[in-house]
Amino acid sequence: MPDGTESESRKLLGRLRDTMAEEAAGQERLDKITHLTADSMGTEVCSIYLFRDEQTLELCATEGLKQEAVHHTRMKLGEGLVGRVARTGQMVNTADAPSERGFRYMPETGEEIYSSFLGLPIQRLGEKLGVLVVQTKDKREFTSDEIYALEVVAMVLAEMAELGAFIGEGAALKARHTQPAMIRGITGQEGTAEGHVWLHEPRVVVTNLVTDDPQRERDRLEAAVEELRVSVDEMLEGASGEQLEVLEAYRMFANSKGWRARMEEDIDRGLSAEAAVEKEQSVARARMSQVADPYLRERLHDLDDLSNRLLRILTGQGRETGAEMPADPILVARNIGPGELLDYGRSLKGLVLEEGSVGSHAAIVARALAIPLVIHAGRVTNEALNGDHIMVDGDQGLVHLRPDDSVVTAFRDKIAMQAQAQERYASIRKKPAISLCGRRVHLLMNAGLLADLPSLPTSGAEGVGLFRTELQFLIRNQMPRRTELVEVYKRVMDSAGDKPVVFRTLDIGSDKVLPYMKPTDEPNPALGWRAIRVGLDKPGVMRMQIQALLRASGGRPLSVMFPFVAQYEEFRAARAEVEKALAIERKLGHAVPEKVTIGTMLETPSLAYASKKFFEDVEFISIGGNDLKQFFFAADRENERVRRRYDTLNVSFLTFLEQIVQRCSETGTPLSFCGEDAGRPIEAVCLAAIGLHRLSMRPASIGPVKSLIMRTDLDALYDVICDARERGEQSVRESVLEYLRWNG
Repeated sequence: MPDGTESESRKLLGRLRDTMAEEAAGQERLDKITHLTADSMGTEVCSIYLFRDEQTLELCATEGLKQEAVHHTRMKLGEGLVGRVARTGQMVNTADAPSERGFRYMPETGEEIYSSFLGLPIQRLGEKLGVLVVQTKDKREFTSDEIYALEVVAMVLAEMAELGAFIGEGAALKARHTQPAMIRGITGQEGTAEGHVWLHEPRVVVTNLVTDDPQRERDRLEAAVEELRVSVDEMLEGASGEQLEVLEAYRMFANSKGWRARMEEDIDRGLSAEAAVEKEQSVARARMSQVADPYLRERLHDLDDLSNRLLRILTGQGRETGAEMPADPILVARNIGPGELLDYGRSLKGLVLEEGSVGSHAAIVARALAIPLVIHAGRVTNEALNGDHIMVDGDQGLVHLRPDDSVVTAFRDKIAMQAQAQERYASIRKKPAISLCGRRVHLLMNAGLLADLPSLPTSGAEGVGLFRTELQFLIRNQMPRRTELVEVYKRVMDSAGDKPVVFRTLDIGSDKVLPYMKPTDEPNPALGWRAIRVGLDKPGVMRMQIQALLRASGGRPLSVMFPFVAQYEEFRAARAEVEKALAIERKLGHAVPEKVTIGTMLETPSLAYASKKFFEDVEFISIGGNDLKQFFFAADRENERVRRRYDTLNVSFLTFLEQIVQRCSETGTPLSFCGEDAGRPIEAVCLAAIGLHRLSMRPASIGPVKSLIMRTDLDALYDVICDARERGEQSVRESVLEYLRWNG
């Protein structure tokens, strides 16, 4: 880069820093920045457009366009060249703007005399704040050095906005982190919670953006990178399996000459070490939003995480900020592992994630902890601060940050109504779920942690219909020992007392990958090497787990269930492993269960059509509704575009379930239904109506489901379902709702 351009770039940064330090109102600062930028770059126009809301940009300051257009010219996201930059997050550099695709002429600005156009997004860590534009009368494309200079101005604008530099009388921006914000995400776990924000990764704020001493900043960067390398090397020493591969990728980035060179070049042009790192981090975040390939997104995520670690070293802003966790914490994070989430324990009132999925480890643990979870809550980590008032509506997938009085009132009314309902449910806790027509429905709870078991007596559950044993494997960094599993399973049985517990053997693979297990490169993991397939191909872990269950029983009855069985032969092979383990335990003189009941989950349509001999041999079947529904409709439950497209109360699906009920009835095979739909009252009464009289769900759902069953004539409801089917309705939902409303 020529020395003249470099000094001009540094000079501009210095003038911007002086502008930041001045006592001035927000609008005055914006006006000075447009003037300084146009003057420094030799352009006739410099304009700043900022978002007024998620879809609307407003001209907030300009040098060169008509001043009367400021705060009057607005455009929608994607409208014109400015809107295009805002929508795509990509630069537009053209010598002839009017001939460019999507150009829109704004007559009130007087921009018709300008030909060349350079527009760049103003963004901070992936959050789009606006667009910065320079224009000239001459037809020319801007050079790479000019583009760089404008990138630096855009970054400084984003940081100044974060620091509140544009707030004041007639300000162009409202104060950040002070206004109410509603963030729409996706339901990960139903329920509502009110509390205060606790950030899993407290935000890093860069206050010194510009330097007069590049060499000193280079030295600071070098020392920080070396500290980062050492910390990654230390983590590598105790790593294995997939964790080792992730950390190797970390080390590759930490030692990347290109990454380091880009940051050093930014420092040479006048940025501080922190600003250079954050500029690189913002680039990585912007790329992540554009990349569809999951592997590349993961690598960019690694780079983003390393940048964050480096920023914490440079600024000294670690996780320990001195802030105290509020008494009613709602955890806010980009993503979180199951072990980290469990470290917080039951103190959490709720969880909000920017990323995540309905089947992720965090979602599984959130369900086990019975706390509301909202996932895909975009920009929440940028918007929230520790201690912010927050309301989480897991039923609707909504997050209210710093809510105003009207939202608070409505939300608290909803919570009060739910509390009143829970009081009603408490009065029927010990009563059996018997419908108006006299049918008895057994309601059980799902569990996966020892912490779940206190819910067994208070929920009114008749037992544990599904204990997910994989959580004990997922929350560890290495394979648990058999003695550890024996202790865990023994405590589960002790806590359950005389109530039954069904242990599902290890269900790993697909979205549940053990941190110490070598990942498999599969195009469709949900249909791949998972659950019973892993257990039969690698029987060592299955045998260890079965031995642990047998020893934990201490002679008590034991129920074992195998996941994802697709054909009879798989069940026979798995049952043979239990029989071998029993024979070995007897030979060793160990106490064995007085009775071992062996069943399977029915999660694939293929097993529903197994031979009659299978239904005679298996001692019980539990329909895994979540997986069965996605395979029945060929709709991935992790894919938001299709997972809500198909209704559980679809006639074809209910008919299929009824066929399973009939087959089990013919052979006298006990049958239950386990999954999210079992805990939804409307779905639950329909399942009971078609003959599924054993339902397993999260503890909080038992009260609402029992209440509706006790107020419903299931025989009459079955007639409603049959009538809707005869009329050719696609779903029976509307007919069922109408019947239930009519009957109070």
